[in-house]
Amino acid sequence: MGSRLVRGAAIGCGVAAIAGGGIGWAVGEPVTPADIVAARTMPADLCARIGDVSSLLPKASSGPVTMTQVGSTTITCEAGSSRAKVRAYTAASVKVTITPYGGQDAGAGNKPFTPTQTAKKVFTRSPMKTLDEDRPYPTKISRTASGMAGESWAVRALVQRADIVVQVDYTANPVEADVAQKAALALADRAIWESK
Repeated sequence: MGSRLVRGAAIGCGVAAIAGGGIGWAVGEPVTPADIVAARTMPADLCARIGDVSSLLPKASSGPVTMTQVGSTTITCEAGSSRAKVRAYTAASVKVTITPYGGQDAGAGNKPFTPTQTAKKVFTRSPMKTLDEDRPYPTKISRTASGMAGESWAVRALVQRADIVVQVDYTANPVEADVAQKAALALADRAIWESK
């Protein structure tokens, strides 16, 4: 009686193992952390590589202006000039955020998302308006006016290339909307180029 019980239990365990293995293969191999590609490391001098942004700021000085860099994975580059510093009715600030994306787990039975797929998902989910102009990379834009005559503009540009998403926030006063947009897009393209 005891040997029959042991034999039955052994057979039951064998059937369960085979069935479990079959179900595992049908669903797909489990994803391990090693299967998910990590985000790239950005250069420590990325903001310096983007270069001089003095043309986007009031003429506070004659020399070039390099943005200050913060962060190690996501890089933030910033520069600005206030009315108090330049003693004129002008002000501007520029902020560039460069984010390299890694892969993501796509769920049981699915291959993990690649870094490019992850970056594209982030870009697509942005509520900003897609720019229809002929551009080398997918681009979204938003423009917000302030002031009595719309002389102050805040422009946000979002650009995606492969695994990188660049966001530029440019605010200036006084400035024309189209000029501010062109400046933000040019800066985004420079950031994309330097982060390749």
